[in-house]
Amino acid sequence: MSSVRLLVTGGAGYVGSVCTTVLLEQGHDVVVVDDLSTGNAEAVPTGAEFVEGDIAAVADELLSGSRFDGVLHFGAQSLVGESVEFPEKYWQGNVVTTLALLEAVRRSGTPRLVFSSTAATYGEPDSVPITEDAPTRPTNPYGASKLAIDHAISSYAHAHGLAATSLRYFNVAGAYGGAGENRVVETHLIPLVLQVALGVRDHISVFGTDWPTKDGTAVRDYIHVKDLADAHVLALTKSEPGRHGIYNLGSGEGFTVREVISACERVTGLPIAAVDAPRRAGDPAELIASSSRAISELGWNPQHTDLDEIVSDAWEFTRSLGDRLHAARR
Repeated sequence: MSSVRLLVTGGAGYVGSVCTTVLLEQGHDVVVVDDLSTGNAEAVPTGAEFVEGDIAAVADELLSGSRFDGVLHFGAQSLVGESVEFPEKYWQGNVVTTLALLEAVRRSGTPRLVFSSTAATYGEPDSVPITEDAPTRPTNPYGASKLAIDHAISSYAHAHGLAATSLRYFNVAGAYGGAGENRVVETHLIPLVLQVALGVRDHISVFGTDWPTKDGTAVRDYIHVKDLADAHVLALTKSEPGRHGIYNLGSGEGFTVREVISACERVTGLPIAAVDAPRRAGDPAELIASSSRAISELGWNPQHTDLDEIVSDAWEFTRSLGDRLHAARR
């Protein structure tokens, strides 16, 4: 893809910042907009123009004021537990905000949109690996809000000729270009386990040890954040006017919680204390993606599927946070 001008929402967050880095490496002109409610200004890569502000409030001015070739929309509220407790935050912050963005895209004539969706749209699957044709039955407001956005995007593509793609990804991990997971409230397994290795946390809780899996712990599919970013770039190039493509992204291989902990011990060379805990409501036993559609239609070819490599990249970034993580836990 020749050099284009792109707007990245949520580009101060984990996936958004890595994707911005990849876009810049490929010579694109990138503007990042983020309200910094969960992102970090220092995560915005050098070379990107940064606009601090609420996406819904600034989208019209940004898109109408300068011609953009596409939007990559990462900005969202994304904590499952919080969405159950405060659903209004997710319907407002995700759905209402994205509708304002879609209207700005329509009015400005911006031709392409890539949306950061989620496997949470599927809920508890009937079978794995999960394909894009699986029933969508989200079990929490976070997943429901993302599914509602997918429906809205489909209607805009059909009615207004928008070339749109939604990428439903599973468990993203690793780091790239100096960017990694750095949240005030961390809920993802690999960074939590690595924080135990770093001494920031005393132990990792293993939620459920009686699942119908090889070692009784839940199975999840992990995708490297660089592979994920590459898929977003491909989605921009492959999108077609009037069509909303939906693609799952994952490694196609599942690892149990205990296997992830063992990988973290191998990579760090440190023992990691794990404490068994009851299952969490709504957690499925196994989530594995079928990425065959993305591979065949987008030409996606993930390069970093080894779990130890994913953990190693994440560990290097976690160690770089060091004192900041310790201070945040005090």
